[in-house]
Amino acid sequence: MAAAPSSLASSHLSPIAAVSTPAVPHQLRIGCSRRRAGRIVAMAGSGKFFVGGNWKCVKNSLTGRIEVSAQNVWIGKGGAYTGEISAEQLVDIGCQWVILGHSERRHIIGENDEFIGKKAAYALSQNVKVIACIGELLEEREAGKTFDVCFRQMKAFADSISNWADVVIAYEPVWAIGTGKVATPEQAQEVHAAVRNWLKTNISPDVASSTRIIYGGSVNAANCAELAKKEDIDGFLVGGASLKGPDFATIINSVTAKKVAA
Repeated sequence: MAAAPSSLASSHLSPIAAVSTPAVPHQLRIGCSRRRAGRIVAMAGSGKFFVGGNWKCVKNSLTGRIEVSAQNVWIGKGGAYTGEISAEQLVDIGCQWVILGHSERRHIIGENDEFIGKKAAYALSQNVKVIACIGELLEEREAGKTFDVCFRQMKAFADSISNWADVVIAYEPVWAIGTGKVATPEQAQEVHAAVRNWLKTNISPDVASSTRIIYGGSVNAANCAELAKKEDIDGFLVGGASLKGPDFATIINSVTAKKVAA
């Protein structure tokens, strides 16, 4: 059995679509109405707002607008690796994404940067799209090493990945995951902009402009709108708040914070 999946909602900034699932209210709307006046704030990345909820669900209960992600995948094909999940198995059950490099895999399980990068490469080779997590520990932030850590982790992905079209980067400061602490919108934007600039310098301007960089770390209904307003924040990877239907709907609908008066 594959790892318990996470659900993903990926929305354009234009047409409205209603999504109804057991965990999300029917009124949840993904996207912005064409009828609303105003212009769209320039959004970095693909122009698609991306919200991932780390809650467990049954795939066949979801609409086509919601895609499913695993929480781990093995580095290669098959073999005697008890407890691991193969990319081929994920494809077989219709799982489109996998989260790799999450802080718990790095700092509890002990996966290193190179190993995570190779897992990402293999997943992509099997047509499983990747949410590539990066982020610093509290002591690393306090020591002024946030950029050093994030760039090192990015390089490990870049060393293994040649096609970035199916990669979403998730910046998750470890000190903010499940702690109730959250990076200020300014702190989050600073790192997102730096990571995008790293992509521009080390990969290509096209990859930098098209790759979605999402924020994770105690995102909730109260703080999502201010975070979403930042140009380089292209969505969220949500933990506990995704278990609360109305709150998760609010977070998805924070895409409307990209709108400003004409």
